[in-house]
Formats: sequence, C-alpha cells, structure tokens
Amino acid sequence: MPTAYPKASPTEMMGLLVLLNSHKGAEDVALLADDLDLEIDEILPSLEFAEILDLVKVTDGRVVFSDLGKHLVQGTIRERKTILRDQLKRTTLFRTLLRALESAPEHCLSDEELGQIVSLTTAPAEEAVQNIVNWGRYADLFRYDTDHRRLVLVHRPATARSGANRPPPSGGSASSAGGATSKTGRSDPAGSDPAARASGLASVTA
Repeated sequence: MPTAYPKASPTEMMGLLVLLNSHKGAEDVALLADDLDLEIDEILPSLEFAEILDLVKVTDGRVVFSDLGKHLVQGTIRERKTILRDQLKRTTLFRTLLRALESAPEHCLSDEELGQIVSLTTAPAEEAVQNIVNWGRYADLFRYDTDHRRLVLVHRPATARSGANRPPPSGGSASSAGGATSKTGRSDPAGSDPAARASGLASVTA
C-alpha cells in the first residue's frame, strides 16, 4: 500500500496554519488562497498534510482548526515541534522510517536505504526524499549526516505522548490531495502527486 508523504514543506504548512489562525480558525479555502495571492491548487498540499496530521478539517471548501491545531498555533516553538513530532510518528511513512532507523546498525540509514523506503510511496523519489528529510529534521525526529550521506536517528528521553489514545491518521486525506506546491516560504522541494481530491476540497476546485 502507498504511504502518505508530505507534499508541502514545514514552512509552507506552518505559514498556512498561522494565516488560518488570523482568520479566527475557520475560513473558506478560496479566501485563504486569495490572501496568499495563490491559486487554490497551490495551497492544497499544505491543507492535505495538515489534515493528515489531524490539525484541520476541510469540509465543503471550508477549513477549520481541530483542537490540536489550535493548540499547535498557540504554542511555543518547542510545543509546536512536540505536537508535530508526535503526529508524524503516527503516519505510516514516518513510523516506517523510525522503525527502520531504530533497528539499523548505528541507527543510521544510507541514501539508498532511505530511497528504498520512499519508493513504497507514490512520491517521485528524488523530489520527495529531501522534503521528507526536512520534515524529520524540523520535528527533531532524525538528522542528516552530509559527510556520510545518511539519515541518523535523534535519541531523546521517552515522554508521554499527548495523542496516545487517538487512532493514527490514515494514509491519505478524506478531503484533499496533492497538487502543485505553494510558491511562498519555499525552502525545500516538495513532491507532487496526481491523487484525486475528495469531497472537502473537490467543491472548491469544481
């Protein structure tokens, strides 16, 4: 089964969530796109991944914060990273990556091994790998050793996870799917995916 992967960078998704917060946590997708001077298709990747992480809900072309999303945007940088780290761990892709890192010698994965895992997704490997690495680094899940060209697990003391009793996010969004990547705040490449958009965002793009 294909695994979900981020089609937007951390900067893009966080920027969109901060904008949504300025709209009191609920707004039409089209109006958010207008505020960013972008086409709707260009903000869909950020919306999709935010919904996969249970930070927002998109219904009939309108996006609304979940309680977790509200907590994230109101938190400190450290609190935001903790929430994102916990939510990423609940997705199929990052859960698979972390298990592979935990069982690997020296808790490292070579570029080739990382590429093999990403190949299980529908992502164009070369474009997606860098963005996946950027998300893992942003959330302090792992780091990238440029000298040896390998992914390295970040070790940290075990702590209680705030969302431990919630079911894990699904491998895809019920309301949105990948498209072109936003042109704002673009600090790292993001993959694209031809998956069809479902009900929540379909009404916007109709």
